[in-house]
Amino acid sequence: MRIILATSNQGKVKEFQSWISEYEVVAYSDVMEAFEIEETGLTFKENAFIKARAVYEKLSDKNDMVLSDDSGISVPFLGGEPGIYSARYAGVGASSEANLNKLIATLKEKGVAKTPAFYTAAIALVCAKGEFCVHGWMHGEAIAEAKGHNGFGYDPMFIPCGYTKTLGELDESVKKAFSHRARALELAHIVLNSLK
Repeated sequence: MRIILATSNQGKVKEFQSWISEYEVVAYSDVMEAFEIEETGLTFKENAFIKARAVYEKLSDKNDMVLSDDSGISVPFLGGEPGIYSARYAGVGASSEANLNKLIATLKEKGVAKTPAFYTAAIALVCAKGEFCVHGWMHGEAIAEAKGHNGFGYDPMFIPCGYTKTLGELDESVKKAFSHRARALELAHIVLNSLK
């Protein structure tokens, strides 16, 4: 069974390949020409489905499954920002570093050094047998500075519950054990195995 990821981000492809190694996992851009998918949903779940459905519709082999994730960080103190706009918080096409710096600057402007925050991951699966979605969360605190160079995105400013270091400082294996995406993938595994 082949799983097509609704992403052309090779870093994300490698991450998924390591988590669901018993399946052949490829980026959708490896099986078709890459195309723009507009994320118009108001939730992580809606956006994950928008991406997965768009790719599935264009598949020539409907036996393949399409898996898509939409994830981001939410800071309740900021009304849930950046939330579903995590990947484009500093503007469309903004780099991860620009997004990180904007969130740090926003916290500093509000005079906040540390505040509760959480990551959400929604994983959508679209296949001939139906559509499914699972979620995973990781809670902790956002700090108004970047520490460490591991991970990506907002990891250098996020301290998970039970730790004193940011995800940017922690070893990748630690993050892999309890991250929002890891938790969602555990549930996605159950769904995948039931569809074999």
